[in-house]
Amino acid sequence: MFYELTDQMKEIDGAALREDALTVGFVNREEAAAALGRFGLAEENAAMLQTANKRFRSGVQVYDDYTFTELRVTDYAHTEEDDDCLALFIKKNLFVVIDVGDHDASTRRKFMDAVRRCAFKTPTLEKVIYGFLDSLIADGTGHLEDAALRMAELEEAVFSGNAGKDFNSTLLKMKKRLIKMHNFYEQLLDISTALDEDENSLFDAEYLRYLANFSQKVIRLREDIDSLSSTLSHVQDAYSAYLDLQLNRSMKVFTVMTSIFFPLTIIAGWYGMNFVNMPELHWRFGYVYVIVLSIAVSAFLIWLGKKKKWY
Repeated sequence: MFYELTDQMKEIDGAALREDALTVGFVNREEAAAALGRFGLAEENAAMLQTANKRFRSGVQVYDDYTFTELRVTDYAHTEEDDDCLALFIKKNLFVVIDVGDHDASTRRKFMDAVRRCAFKTPTLEKVIYGFLDSLIADGTGHLEDAALRMAELEEAVFSGNAGKDFNSTLLKMKKRLIKMHNFYEQLLDISTALDEDENSLFDAEYLRYLANFSQKVIRLREDIDSLSSTLSHVQDAYSAYLDLQLNRSMKVFTVMTSIFFPLTIIAGWYGMNFVNMPELHWRFGYVYVIVLSIAVSAFLIWLGKKKKWY
């Protein structure tokens, strides 16, 4: 549906679109093809609406009289299946969001909230676009704070020796989400930069500061993501060091056991040769002698190891 913004917010049909009135819309693919065709939507752009884009950075296409781009919407809590896919059509006095894959209608609600907020002020094309794009990143700071606290908990688990068997899997999931968020913010930065450059003169220079302001917000969020990625790398390094330490401890135990029992293996092999002239072979106390010798050698090696602080 389309909405004409003047001194009030008026719902209109796609056939009633006027080029001289500020109009916004959130429509499906069929409505977009029917309404935007007469506004010069290129066939290649119309074809792009048929399938949801799987990539974040698909580029911004700037034409003489309009700008078109695909937009994949996500946040830190989303799985890949939860991501929404949209397309943006921006022309002089016209901003249309095309629903290519808004699974839970969450993006539509954000769009309507942004339009209603702008409708109570002096509405401009720049303000509406800013309000909508800003709504897409509104939860970003909160999610990133939660992610930072989660990483601190994981780091504490490493240093306290409580890292579970699924620790690596948790780190990999967090890394994948951070990569997604980085790509998402890079995508928004590409879009806002292209709009701010205003190559096709769609905007009023006085209000371009809204788009520049949005770019700065996205840059800060992207820097936060990069900082979290760096923190995650430190956690991974700490966990690798923890695993190496555990392995070294295990190897140390095996080394100590080997140092104690290897001499006993020599004694057993020595007296297991059963040479004819071996005196202990026919000695009455030969068996007891070997037992006492083995115990004495083991005790001496244990005492020597503790004195040298081998364990």
